[in-house]
Amino acid sequence: MRPTRYIYTIPYLERKMTRFLVNFYLFLSLTLVFSADLKEIPILGSKNIPRLLTEEIMAGLYYRVRQNHSVFFKPEDSEDLYVGVTDFVYTFDMDHLQFIDNFNVTGQNQQCSEEPCKNVVTVIEKLQDKLLVCAANGLKPQCWELSPSGNIQHKWRGISPFSYSQNSLSLFADGDLYAAAPSEVDGSLLQFRRVAGNRNYVWMHDSWVSEPTFISASLVKRADDPDNEKIYFFFRERNSYHNPEADPWISRVARVCKVDEGGPKGFFQNKWTSFLKSRLICGFPEESLYFNHLQDIYVVHAENWRQTRVYALFTSSWNFTAVCIYSIEMIETVFQNSSFTGYDQEIPRPRPGTCVKDSKSLPWGTISIVRDHPEMTDWVHSIHQTAPFYISSHNYTKIVVDRVKAADQREYNILLLATDTGLIHKVLEAGSEPFIISQTQISNNSSVQAMKLDSKKKKLVVGFSEKISTMDLQTCKKYNSCEECVLARDPYCSWTTKCTATVLGGIQNIMNGSISVCSTTTKGN
Repeated sequence: MRPTRYIYTIPYLERKMTRFLVNFYLFLSLTLVFSADLKEIPILGSKNIPRLLTEEIMAGLYYRVRQNHSVFFKPEDSEDLYVGVTDFVYTFDMDHLQFIDNFNVTGQNQQCSEEPCKNVVTVIEKLQDKLLVCAANGLKPQCWELSPSGNIQHKWRGISPFSYSQNSLSLFADGDLYAAAPSEVDGSLLQFRRVAGNRNYVWMHDSWVSEPTFISASLVKRADDPDNEKIYFFFRERNSYHNPEADPWISRVARVCKVDEGGPKGFFQNKWTSFLKSRLICGFPEESLYFNHLQDIYVVHAENWRQTRVYALFTSSWNFTAVCIYSIEMIETVFQNSSFTGYDQEIPRPRPGTCVKDSKSLPWGTISIVRDHPEMTDWVHSIHQTAPFYISSHNYTKIVVDRVKAADQREYNILLLATDTGLIHKVLEAGSEPFIISQTQISNNSSVQAMKLDSKKKKLVVGFSEKISTMDLQTCKKYNSCEECVLARDPYCSWTTKCTATVLGGIQNIMNGSISVCSTTTKGN
């Protein structure tokens, strides 16, 4: 439930000082924790600190010119990765670290060398049996459908932003293309829409969001109830609560029904009738201290939709980052049971936000609440409730999560976190506790532009302004003994006659790294 808002009677400056002191002591306590941790630098083979540091800069495939923006896309039915940069889409062979093909998307303003004129690829998605590529095209967004039979050019609006620096996202799901991109060159009219595919073009009501930055969108499948499937999207927006102590930004989760076709003709026609949103909480609710700046999202899907998990990366005003984990079941509980902010009358039936096959037949009373009161009173808390799963003094910017089957046939989640200085941290989710397995330096103080996980090949592809690098997640050979291999607590690796990629029957102890599992014949070998 949403924490109570207290009305303070102390003067404004005293309130500010109280808030400052609370934040300062939190910052100080966190700093002491991390300072103590950093005194013992992790080294290969240390039995007390079972983490691996890879200091050397990883090799990569370098661009001819530095890129200000890049986008990755890997179709489920392909072994290759598509890389979109300025004027080109490359097909990238992840196994051999090379470009194998390219498509030229040079824009119409070829004579202009200024930054806004460049044709930077912003969207790559699979649209039916074709590859959809969109680019900024010198402030005149343009899209192409690429297929073996030829390329078709479109001037669709609302898919690509006018500039790579403007916010946007895209999602192809169940035959439909969803996108969030501004409709005006100044970046305004930024909405989440269904823009192409089998169903109607549907968009948002103007008052639903305030200066949003969209982060991610995902369809959560329900094999036993496809008509009740929903698109969840995550964003941050301007806080409408103008208390001087309030954070100016609020992180959100929203959802719409996949079957939503908009309202009846003349009333909410072609607008979402199922849109609802709630605040996404990450922090210390009991102290009313929150990480409010949502940075990145990764969704780990499960066969049972209720067990689908959302891993969210947040930053804060006190220079720490945090990871909070949410379940779709908990998110849906809020949407299905919470009251509606600003609405205190009887809730009509069907309940606002309900998925119905014929949304055009919904009664006016249901749609009007979605139109005027789409925000939930209750907030969405993480599965750990009282604190984030993981807090760090590193400035993380990207997150992906791999689900790994260990030698004991149990599955473990591995968080791969990218910093703004070119580091990748591999973090084990061990129950409710994080454990840093390794740190790998991929670039020399360069921020990550894009990351793509290939779970089948156990590789992470990372894009920087100067290059693309591939990180092997099975770095087992760097552990020289059974003890080192087990202490690593790395589900990718197990000990047989050496530390190697995990096999059934290999020696591991993921949950606590106890070397007692190493027999006397293997110790020290």
